[in-house]
Amino acid sequence: MKLIKIACLTMTFAISIVGIAQNDKKSTLKVNESVPFDFFVEQFSDIKVLRYQIPGWENLTLKEQELVYYLTQAGNSGRDIMWDQHYKYNLKIRKALENIYQNYKGDKSSNDWKNFEIYLKRVWFSNGIHHHYSSEKIKPDFSIAYFNALLKATKTSLSPEIVEILFNNVDSKRVNLDASKGLLEGSAINFYDKGITQQDVEAFYALKKSPDPKKSYSFGLNSKLVRNSKGELEEKVWKSGGMYGAAIDKIIFWLEKAQTVAENKKQGDAIGLLIQYYKTGDLKTWDDYNIAWLQATDGNIDYINSFIEVYNDPLGYRGSYEGIVQIKDFDMSKKMEVVSKNAQWFEDNSPLAPEHKKKNVVGVSYKTVVVAGESGDSSPSTPIGVNLPNADWIRADYGSKSVSLGNIIDAYSKAGGKGKLQEFANDTDEIRLAEKYAELGGKLHTSLHEVVGHASGQINPGVGTPKQTLKNYSSALEEGRADLVGLYYLYNPKIQEIGLVDNWKDLGMQCYDNYIRNGLMTQLVRIELGADIEEAHMRNRQMVSSWVFEKGKKDNVIEKLTRNGKTYFNITDYDKLHELFGQLLKEVQRIKSEGDFEAGKALVENYGVKVDQILHAEVLERNKQFPDAPYNGFVNPVLVPKVNAKGAIISIAIEQPKTFAEQMLNYSKIYGFLPLEN
Repeated sequence: MKLIKIACLTMTFAISIVGIAQNDKKSTLKVNESVPFDFFVEQFSDIKVLRYQIPGWENLTLKEQELVYYLTQAGNSGRDIMWDQHYKYNLKIRKALENIYQNYKGDKSSNDWKNFEIYLKRVWFSNGIHHHYSSEKIKPDFSIAYFNALLKATKTSLSPEIVEILFNNVDSKRVNLDASKGLLEGSAINFYDKGITQQDVEAFYALKKSPDPKKSYSFGLNSKLVRNSKGELEEKVWKSGGMYGAAIDKIIFWLEKAQTVAENKKQGDAIGLLIQYYKTGDLKTWDDYNIAWLQATDGNIDYINSFIEVYNDPLGYRGSYEGIVQIKDFDMSKKMEVVSKNAQWFEDNSPLAPEHKKKNVVGVSYKTVVVAGESGDSSPSTPIGVNLPNADWIRADYGSKSVSLGNIIDAYSKAGGKGKLQEFANDTDEIRLAEKYAELGGKLHTSLHEVVGHASGQINPGVGTPKQTLKNYSSALEEGRADLVGLYYLYNPKIQEIGLVDNWKDLGMQCYDNYIRNGLMTQLVRIELGADIEEAHMRNRQMVSSWVFEKGKKDNVIEKLTRNGKTYFNITDYDKLHELFGQLLKEVQRIKSEGDFEAGKALVENYGVKVDQILHAEVLERNKQFPDAPYNGFVNPVLVPKVNAKGAIISIAIEQPKTFAEQMLNYSKIYGFLPLEN
């Protein structure tokens, strides 16, 4: 479970990862430590592309560096899987766009060509033609006639049907959560054959039973659901020899190399189970792997690799491909271990109903890590924190791993824009607290969200999994639940008692100010005027903020103020707001524990979806003065091995990409393992 990918206006976060081995020398810059690091790559449309460093790389042994290298190679090898998952024509479209980009000899000073370049970069950033965050189709700012001329001039092949789709309203939404339009019928995601309905899917999986009902398999996680020649539903499993097999075989190749340099037996055994899972597609092996991965806590290197998060499936079954490789940040991890050590205290003292609390919170490990590369669902747009595995029964019996991506958070901080706080904050006290505590508050909310939030609470016996009971609202409710846990404890003397902050009240006030300001106002810069909120994390933040705003009206807990035609929100009673966060947390946990779909639907639809259009227009107008793009992402450092005459690696250097385009073209060249149609 990930925290949201960062945008410029907020300190709320999420994770994932992958690197690169071979490279085009023209596309990289060697790291020179005597020169200040340049985090900025370029900005276009609503996107800013950054670089990040890998601090401490030189302190790893060569064997550890090899392990990182092999794992990042494995992650990158599945890059095209994510593209194809996002949309069935994405690989064909990308090939055509890149061929035009590299071979066009005509006028490159025209606005049309500049708009073509921006369109291609937006498609690269989103791993397809739908926006990485809103999931709306990205429309070109050039005509279809101009595009057809580019195709002709470069002898590029792309069917007229697909060309038309780029410009029309067909498949306009990658992930549609509006049930009135049909969750599958309105979604372009390539997880289901056209014509398959939500009712078909639910009926298909209702027939599948796990051997142990208390240890439910993640049915549908690693497959596409299709109709066969007989008209019957069947799964095309993502495995070696199955769908995406060509890319998966490359992933296996690099994982087998990684296993030879594993830091210890537990780590090596876990990698071995992941290899077996990729070879067989067996969901029991997936569970066995997750348990083994959880228990492999020793060593300096860790990773995430496979089909994991289900946010891109409107029904919550299918996992998007991602890879993560991470190096332990020893100093920060030691400081933050105190959160996981106190996980049981947090659970015992939460406002949840007694029957919804875990009696024994087990195995919650928390680390701050240094990212060594990202791919798939986490690149170029990256999260900043993650808590896995996602299976509730594994979390209950074996615990979870939580990580915060320290070097990613630092890169965001050092490359961030100025002035937005002053524009949207209500008063000087709010600004003063933000300047002192925003960075620490963001990190603490991340850790509490991931370590305590996602690990807390339990589902009542006999109640199905959230994807079965809460359906298309499960992701927003789960992220809201984890956010609420963090908010509840950020304003609590316990965090000062255990040494995390010097003044719990000031830090808590800053976090509350930031959350309400973002949830009710500033996050709106990410969506177009007139649009509903679709993305799960945005829904969660508005849901939480709008609910406490409404419930606190009687006592004027949060004031809505207008000065000089500008709207501000002012918290008048932090203690009562803390109580309201606790009340909502209790209710959201009840909804999850009891599988109360109607209550969950009402909460999300009534508070998290619709936007105040007058306020939205105002926020967009006020934000025009700031040059920073609302969305940030990264190019990945390039790991370059040096080998001896026998082919053995003797050193691995880090080079930084020079431009976004060069890395994207390089990735397509090196990791383009899949056919254009799968």
